[in-house]
Amino acid sequence: MALLTDDQKMLQETTASFLREEGSPAKQLRHWRDTGCTDGYGTALWKQFGELGLTGICIPEEQGGLGLGAVEAALVLEEIGRNLTPSPFLTTAVVGARAIAGTAHAERWFPGILSGETVLALAIEESRRHAPEQTALSAERRGNGFLLNGAKQFVVHGNSADMVLTVARTAGSPGEIEGLTLFAVPKGAVEVDSVTLADSSKAARMNFDNVELDADAVVGEVDGGWTPLSRALNAGRAGAAAELVGVAAGATAMTVDYLKQRKQFGKLIGEFQALQHRAAHLYGEIEIARAAVLKAAELVDSGGDKAELMVAVAKAKAAAVSKLAVQEGVQMHGGIGMTDEHDIGLYMKRDAVLGEVFGDVYYHRRRVAELSGY
Repeated sequence: MALLTDDQKMLQETTASFLREEGSPAKQLRHWRDTGCTDGYGTALWKQFGELGLTGICIPEEQGGLGLGAVEAALVLEEIGRNLTPSPFLTTAVVGARAIAGTAHAERWFPGILSGETVLALAIEESRRHAPEQTALSAERRGNGFLLNGAKQFVVHGNSADMVLTVARTAGSPGEIEGLTLFAVPKGAVEVDSVTLADSSKAARMNFDNVELDADAVVGEVDGGWTPLSRALNAGRAGAAAELVGVAAGATAMTVDYLKQRKQFGKLIGEFQALQHRAAHLYGEIEIARAAVLKAAELVDSGGDKAELMVAVAKAKAAAVSKLAVQEGVQMHGGIGMTDEHDIGLYMKRDAVLGEVFGDVYYHRRRVAELSGY
């Protein structure tokens, strides 16, 4: 991965400044959690994302966006992770935008995404483990449309999304990637059961009971849903990995700051060599994870042959490093790290949820092995 360009550095600095002021845990996550917000994020902040142009990073210039890519999205997502900012940026501006790019649905939904008024979600999970190829939700042809039956769970932002991209099976059997079709399901078309996740974000269980959709709801080609889904998942996995790097960096920065303030036995605990070694180890691991994420994003943008492999490497590495960082952070904070009043615990909760999104560390380690010929 080459060094960041001047434009990328400017984007990084602008986003970092914006989220420090507007998207910090105290101002956003705690506020919306403690006020019982049903969305789990602030709609005003989402509109500010739009005003800054951040929601258009993955949208082509000719359609009003910035025409950038996964690398720039990763820079934004790392800052989102560092500040634990609750927003639908990953599901909407990255995954959703990538999935509908080049289809008629882009004209319908891109304007709302650009203005920060529209939220998209992706419904793929049907079991406890990430396995999109195991999709069993059926979509049978009925007249000029389709009839959907089945269920999805862990649909992040599914409770407040204006449209849910839903993977259904129009042919074949669970386990096969052929015969999958991606549908754009509008709000209100399906029964939604809202749930609160460990990090206070919102998701949904969705029951499809004879849900009727017309043919225009198909994204891409019938039985060819794996193509837009793979495009969206690669971008989403790289993005989730970038956010995990941000979680790790934010938790570690908070921990190092605490090491410089807390005294024990008349000395700052940061003077103890054992803690210095652990902090230095974390720094090195985060840098490695960041490099893997940026390389993966670069390959996603260029369409490189090893993009899928590197995305799996990045998600696995970032998930492992983030978990190490939050565990070390809570432990080095001691008793106060176990209290809700301190923000370090919020990083652990975010890591627990984000580590599962689009496949956990074990899923991606297995993908690395499979894609490497083992």
